[in-house]
Amino acid sequence: GEDPVHPQHPAVCVEEEPAHLEPGVYIENLMKVYRHGKKLAVDGLTLGFYEGQITSFLGHNGAGKTTTMSILTGLFPPTSGTAYILGKDIRTDLSAIRQSLGVCPQHNVLFSMLTVEEHIWFYARLKGLSEEQVSAEIEHILQDTGLPHKRCSRTSTLSGGMQRKLSVALAFVGGAKVVILDEPTAGVDPYARRGIWDLLLKYRQGRTIILSTHHMDEADILGDRIAIISHGKLCCVGSSLYLKTQLGTGYYLTLVKKEAEPSLSSCRNSSSTVSFTKKVGSNLAFTYMNIKGNNRIVVHT
Repeated sequence: GEDPVHPQHPAVCVEEEPAHLEPGVYIENLMKVYRHGKKLAVDGLTLGFYEGQITSFLGHNGAGKTTTMSILTGLFPPTSGTAYILGKDIRTDLSAIRQSLGVCPQHNVLFSMLTVEEHIWFYARLKGLSEEQVSAEIEHILQDTGLPHKRCSRTSTLSGGMQRKLSVALAFVGGAKVVILDEPTAGVDPYARRGIWDLLLKYRQGRTIILSTHHMDEADILGDRIAIISHGKLCCVGSSLYLKTQLGTGYYLTLVKKEAEPSLSSCRNSSSTVSFTKKVGSNLAFTYMNIKGNNRIVVHT
């Protein structure tokens, strides 16, 4: 018996589709061949993305994540198969689809000579917003990104984290219903990364968000569903809990002790975090952490 939802992979680990949600994007047996048939970038991919959810798209470099996203945005045509965005076919209705589609590519697409405010104005006008709507959109985006103080600054003067956050926010301009984000936190510091996470969670409601990433923690925290692909094929898809239950190995054991070891007292203070790992045998390791005076030993296999 083949899986009716994922016919190309009967044995793929798939959680039941959320029947109460509308699929914002549905990919159907998608294939993309490069270099005259020698390179199969996407190999019969069938996958649904749902409204009101962030779907994390995980895979190694060359797995087919960016190719799939490029096909969804109309950058490349599929070799065979298709995808439906808000019920419209990417092969025939791309102009209509783009009215409600937002994209943040892997690398920032910012104009060094334009200010932050001018960027939002430009992208909002591209989406067809009126001058009155654009003014409200500018205020809204500036507040949500925490960049009101940079309103009149050229984007070339912004830090890398601020540039990336602006690039992500621009994908949501004009009330885009389907938003495709290709590694939105690549190359940013942890603080900026957390800011981008907060932005995505704030904008999730009523939208279908597809987020590609290399970071498992990011996929876990942000993703309502996680889809993992390898060599253009779907490996598994489901919620974080489902995938951990089905595929998880090893365990975490946290021990809390009342007193710190005397040997560690010299490297403790109330505001610092001390962490080190000691290997025990071939498979077991434990980490001692002092976080604001709370001593924990975390054992992991």
